[in-house]
Amino acid sequence: MNVIIANKFRDALSNLDIEVIKKLEGEFTVDEVINTFQNFFFQKMILDITALKDYKNIKTLQQLSLSLDVDKVVLLLDASPETSDPEYLSDLISMGIYNFTMNVDGVKWLIDHPNSYRDVAQYHQLDTTHGSSIGGTVPVNYTNDLKKCSVICFKDITPGAGSTTLIYIAKKQLAHNYDVVAVEVDKHDFMYFDEDKMYSVTSGELGNTINKYSTSDIILLDGNASPTAETFATEVIYLLEPSKIQLNKLLARDPKVLERNKNKKIVLNQCMLSSQDVSDFEFETGLTVFATIPPLNDQSDENEALDKFFVKLGFYKQDSSNEGDKKGIMGLFK
Repeated sequence: MNVIIANKFRDALSNLDIEVIKKLEGEFTVDEVINTFQNFFFQKMILDITALKDYKNIKTLQQLSLSLDVDKVVLLLDASPETSDPEYLSDLISMGIYNFTMNVDGVKWLIDHPNSYRDVAQYHQLDTTHGSSIGGTVPVNYTNDLKKCSVICFKDITPGAGSTTLIYIAKKQLAHNYDVVAVEVDKHDFMYFDEDKMYSVTSGELGNTINKYSTSDIILLDGNASPTAETFATEVIYLLEPSKIQLNKLLARDPKVLERNKNKKIVLNQCMLSSQDVSDFEFETGLTVFATIPPLNDQSDENEALDKFFVKLGFYKQDSSNEGDKKGIMGLFK
């Protein structure tokens, strides 16, 4: 049986298909968490990091690691600048906390497929230029650009929803303003686009590949063939092609698929629905649509219809009017 400690991500974690023996919601001091669970038997602890008071102070996590079996802890990070800082992640690894992710799909994977040190070694800083906040080290050749790099993973909900072609078109569109790399995992469709900075890797190579290109502004990740790709992402976009035949086929195969995707970032791709149609779609499916993307011309170097989507994600250079909301979702790119 498992325990969940949730705060900011309580709604998303409520949809985890696992047996839960105890659940806490709200903010707690690390001492309160330790006192509650130090002598409590559980298989896994799913810990929303925002449920820990002072979680941005790495010493809070150090205190937790000294009192609980961290092999049983799956840590859901909030992708804030502090918790996505390479030094913070390296310090987690130094404590033996290997099972951390920035999205709920990563939590699902790590519950059944816990990381070993080998899985996270690429994030561990071993050079000895100067000490970290908990007595660890920071390397000479590891730059802080990783925390500025947005890794956006695309996954299809309806089969053939178009993630691979969308990534190709998006890379060309974003390249007008950003340094962009595209990566596909466990397949070789990119070879047919004959485009530079598009790489095909295996799941085992993915971590090192993201680390290699972390000085880029954006990494677009095609994770359809990989169950682990989401764990490396700062943002996961779930594509759904909203035609009646595709939806009915999907529901026939998996009647609960919409319920499982209720709290995910849903984008209707190849969508010709009106605003009213989208509202009706949300009502009928129970999903919240983050954005819609119309059919795009993959032969063109200009697909401005994508710009509105990326501005909504926080990539404001795509806004030719420069009137985008400067806070945005990611809050990284001005």
